[in-house]
Amino acid sequence: MIEYKAKKFKILEAERIAPGINRFVVEAPLIAKRAKPGQFIILRLHEHGERIPLTVADKDPERGTITIVAQEVGKTTKELGTYKAGDYILDLLGPLGQPTHLHNYGTVCVVAGGVGVAEAYPVTKGLKEAGNKVIAILGFRAKDYMFFVDKFQGIVDELIITTNDGSYGKKGFTTDGLKEVLDREKVDFVYTVGPTIMMKAGADLTKPYGVKTMASLAPIMLDGTGMCGVCRVTVGGEIKFACVDGPEFDAHQVDFDELMARLTLYKDLERISLEKWLQQMTRT
Repeated sequence: MIEYKAKKFKILEAERIAPGINRFVVEAPLIAKRAKPGQFIILRLHEHGERIPLTVADKDPERGTITIVAQEVGKTTKELGTYKAGDYILDLLGPLGQPTHLHNYGTVCVVAGGVGVAEAYPVTKGLKEAGNKVIAILGFRAKDYMFFVDKFQGIVDELIITTNDGSYGKKGFTTDGLKEVLDREKVDFVYTVGPTIMMKAGADLTKPYGVKTMASLAPIMLDGTGMCGVCRVTVGGEIKFACVDGPEFDAHQVDFDELMARLTLYKDLERISLEKWLQQMTRT
């Protein structure tokens, strides 16, 4: 883990890649040098900003940059969505979390939904480089929300796209695509990242098949170093801190119901924070 002494990190590229989803390439040479698949950073936009975690979706050590992808949900991600190339982020902390264990399992399925597609990209690339046959199952709300598809096409053995409305690929959810693969061939490992309910459904599906499944969790986080305990999750009946013990855990051992309940704890405060920021924006 590295904490920068510098106070500003320049955004070199800013791009809206889908409705409400933005991609940023940021100068962060030390993080770019050391980040591994599955790890994340915590950023603070300015001195009055909150700390939020974002997965390192890609890196370029030679250029000294990392790529982050953020979906506009709350105050900070919506504010980040207003940032352009040439703007600066005040603080970046990382790389954080345990890297993905990249082994040659055999045949693996990477199951990702929504903004989790960006998070799954470096893991998918790492699993392919480890010698696996990789089948990627990517789920989107609709065709207009698709992104990173070309990146996956260049590295996987098979790509399955699902959309909720059937506007592209298979109509349905990632679990539909995953079940199709599980029924037709032996799968040795499943990696899943995306909405919590999607990961829970995927874990419920793979358990009867006896397929090892890892889920990348995104609980509430604050300091990212295991000191505050906000990101605690229950795995196999034990308390774990996602920021230092994870973010990836055995999906069959995760208490997803508890995790989903905890994710709603601060919804009202998050809504109030967003409303205040929107009011400030309309006055400026």
